Amino acid sequence: MSILRFESDYMEGCHPLILEKMNKINFEKMTGYGCDEVCESAKEKIRKACDCQKAEIYFLVGGTQTNATVIDGLLKRYETVITANTGHITEHEAGAIEAKGHKVTMLPSHDGKISCEDLLSYLKNYFADENNAHIVKPGVVYISFPTEFGTIYSLDELKSLRKICDEYNLKLYADGARLGYGLCASDEVTLKDIAKYCHAFYIGGTKVGALFGEAVVFTEENLIPHFFTLMKQNGALLAKGWLLGLQFDVLFTDDLYFKISRNAIKMAKQIENAFVKKGYQIFMDSPTNQKFIVLENSQMEELKKSVTFSYWQKFDENHTVVRFATSWATTQEQVDALCKLI
Repeated sequence: MSILRFESDYMEGCHPLILEKMNKINFEKMTGYGCDEVCESAKEKIRKACDCQKAEIYFLVGGTQTNATVIDGLLKRYETVITANTGHITEHEAGAIEAKGHKVTMLPSHDGKISCEDLLSYLKNYFADENNAHIVKPGVVYISFPTEFGTIYSLDELKSLRKICDEYNLKLYADGARLGYGLCASDEVTLKDIAKYCHAFYIGGTKVGALFGEAVVFTEENLIPHFFTLMKQNGALLAKGWLLGLQFDVLFTDDLYFKISRNAIKMAKQIENAFVKKGYQIFMDSPTNQKFIVLENSQMEELKKSVTFSYWQKFDENHTVVRFATSWATTQEQVDALCKLI
């Protein structure tokens, strides 16, 4: 039996319909840098899905470039971005934010999320400090939807975060690398809600059906002046931009983005159920495509012989937390084989 692979959700190429369209228009000559009719078509479909006709949309090559470029554009030189201490930008992006000269301010993580209480307390303390001229000023609140732990913000939490940001003149920015999975796992938050309560966010393609690429959505006009130029400076602008626009044009035709996201949720739930049935401990209650399981170390080593998964963290001397991730392309046969091993 070949090795089963569940360590990440960007291991496959892309949805066949993307390849089909790419092959169809492969020899058409396109204007560069995303200034083409294919990108415009994709933007209109995204605006409609977001119910935000004034939205400004840009296609960037990857998640790290997107976070670095957007956060750099939103912040002034003396400002900081606030995140949970488990936020993706704190550890897994090689200091990309700091490399731009910005401080990352970390608040306690509550199942991967920032609490409104912690955020409000931090802001009140900052503005009450008579010496705050010596401290970087809060400028952006960064969240992920879903979080690094596969958890999702409720609609009330999003509303409250936006209310706090408006009160203190901050921008709310959502990392949507796995946005499709987060939205399809939520019973209440929709893409329209994300667009309504976030000043900026991105729709992940790399992990949700595309070969590569992310779609940044600014819900206010001219939120970041000269953003196109910033993309160029940050190495996030693709000369053959139509390759990005094409993928999102396909993904946002006939709800494909959400249809394939639901597959990942369905497959992940089956894996979780199989572990629970056998008495394994679930480390984090994640409704999305990431499942965090506590394995006894010898069991983990035995399972490694047949399955790949991600190390997450040490649980105790004899146990380890590992992550199993499904994707839009995970098959029933793959899940059945894993469940049999469990």
